[in-house]
Amino acid sequence: MRTISSKVVKKCITRPPPLLLSNTSLTSMASFNVPNQNPSSLIDDFTKFCCQRDLPRAMQALELMHTHRIWADCITYSELIKCCLARRAIEQGKRVHVHLFSNGHEPKAFLMNMLINMYVKFGLLKDARDLFDKMPERNVISWTTMISAYASAKLNDKALEFLVLMLREGVRPNMFTYSSVLRACDGLFNLRQLHCCIIKIGLDSDVFVRSALIDVYSRWGELENALRVFDEMMTGDLVVWNSIISGFAQNSEGDEALGLFKRMKRAGFLAKQPTLTSVLRACTGLALLELGRQVHVHVLKYDQDLILNNALLDMYCKCGSLEDANAVFVRMVEKDVISWSTMIAGLAQNGYSKEALKLFESMKVSGIRPSYITIVGVLFACSHAGLVEEGLYYFHSMKELFGIDPGREHYGCMIDLLGRAGRLREAVDLINEMECEPDAVTWRALLNACRVHQGVDVAIHAAKQILRLDPQDAGTYVLLSNIYANARRWNDAAEVRRAMDNRGIRKEPGCSWIEVNKQIHAFILGDKSHPQVSGINIRLNQLIHKLMGVGYVPDTNFVLQDLEGEQMQESLRYHSEKLALVFGLMSLPKGQTIRIRKNLRICGDCHLFAKLIAKMEQRIIIIRDPVRYHHFQDGFCSCGDFW
Repeated sequence: MRTISSKVVKKCITRPPPLLLSNTSLTSMASFNVPNQNPSSLIDDFTKFCCQRDLPRAMQALELMHTHRIWADCITYSELIKCCLARRAIEQGKRVHVHLFSNGHEPKAFLMNMLINMYVKFGLLKDARDLFDKMPERNVISWTTMISAYASAKLNDKALEFLVLMLREGVRPNMFTYSSVLRACDGLFNLRQLHCCIIKIGLDSDVFVRSALIDVYSRWGELENALRVFDEMMTGDLVVWNSIISGFAQNSEGDEALGLFKRMKRAGFLAKQPTLTSVLRACTGLALLELGRQVHVHVLKYDQDLILNNALLDMYCKCGSLEDANAVFVRMVEKDVISWSTMIAGLAQNGYSKEALKLFESMKVSGIRPSYITIVGVLFACSHAGLVEEGLYYFHSMKELFGIDPGREHYGCMIDLLGRAGRLREAVDLINEMECEPDAVTWRALLNACRVHQGVDVAIHAAKQILRLDPQDAGTYVLLSNIYANARRWNDAAEVRRAMDNRGIRKEPGCSWIEVNKQIHAFILGDKSHPQVSGINIRLNQLIHKLMGVGYVPDTNFVLQDLEGEQMQESLRYHSEKLALVFGLMSLPKGQTIRIRKNLRICGDCHLFAKLIAKMEQRIIIIRDPVRYHHFQDGFCSCGDFW
């Protein structure tokens, strides 16, 4: 057995020629004159082909070397393994493995680690583990590669187990080990233990470890601890800033995320793609259109970045500015399934269901295959436009046409669609046909339909199912109480309210937000804390009096039925969206669109009020509730009074 070092190839071609791997046997040696091939020349050829990333000829040379029991140096093999990874050449990679361990030859730990990494990248965890177990000596790279692989595969117990075994074997984890194993934390207890270990060995100041700690604390909703990790040490690294801003944005803490972004800018950091994506998410959650437009200016530096363009699309759609969203969408050179799905859902949520379905047809023509989320957007469009037959067609053909099995979200849209159309029995039958267990959202869709169509018996059944899954859902108690009251079942309505009191459940107060002069103004039902509340109430009463003169009558069906007569009308008068709307009329220039975000579904009375005000004041009013967006103009709403 001979091991001969290859000569250094000074000029390797760094850009490989186009390659289409064929099924030709790797043992085909047509390009080599075997009898005249001396070992040194063979290794030179092998080295050259590996450096050129010429996989077919490199594998032919490797077969000859294997036959003659010749091995090259580690660097050359590492180039070949990289080439196998780049070409997704699994069989060739395995062949390299066989060659390296043939005839008693044992490669160095460096190459073994590369082979383990190759198997991990190919998703062959069992092969990686088998090779790992055969290693005579495992170093920190070996252990970290396996821990990272288990963490990425969501095999959290295995990742944590390997960290313990690593420590028992006396191998000291490094920053990459802890960055990987932190992703495998499946509870706060493990996370805190790891955090203590990290502090003990002094790795808490490492950028990657701190970033991973912030990410994991944020994932578990422990934002206070995430911020504490961030503030413990002043950092000069953008990675940590990105982690903390992203953590707050993903946890719907948009105000804090934006505050941190301002801190980052003041500290002299330039906003790059990951930061801007998180900031756009924060603007989306808060429906801050003007601030989102300011962020868009920063995005122009990365004009054709697909991730950022998709985030912009989502922000504009969810802020109710379809004109801006469409401008971004049309300008995009590259569009993926997320781009199309975001635009389809945005059109549907803003009340443009037919346009959403037309865009879906354009998507199919473009050759982009719809995803699970795309079909949710399509069914949502059908649901909120009353397109029953179209919805049934898409639902029943999604498996056959697109290979997508219906999930909870698809069933939820269909139950909502059938319920809105008054086909309650079909909606119940569809719930009974679901392969997955219906969740509270599914039952709420049915309960809301019962409110509209007075299906008391079905409503009772749906409410019981919701409260079984979510016993603290105040909205279900309120809705059920109102359904009983509308059916004049006063005793049952009183019993529901007693149950709420006994369990300490309180209805979440309605809250609405409006942006004026780059400041957010919040209003709560009956709010008296706003500095201009007196003027707002005077203006509101004037408007209501004026509207009543043209036939407006407050709809008391949307009041919890424990009030009577004028009390019920009085409670409707000071709903948060009315207060925000009047403040917008008082504060924004005539002709400027009034944009309001609200935490609860808009009630029918406020919906009617907004329609009449839009016509009387000649304003465009956009109100975003948790379900959809209402564009009021000239006395009409984009939802067609179907929401």
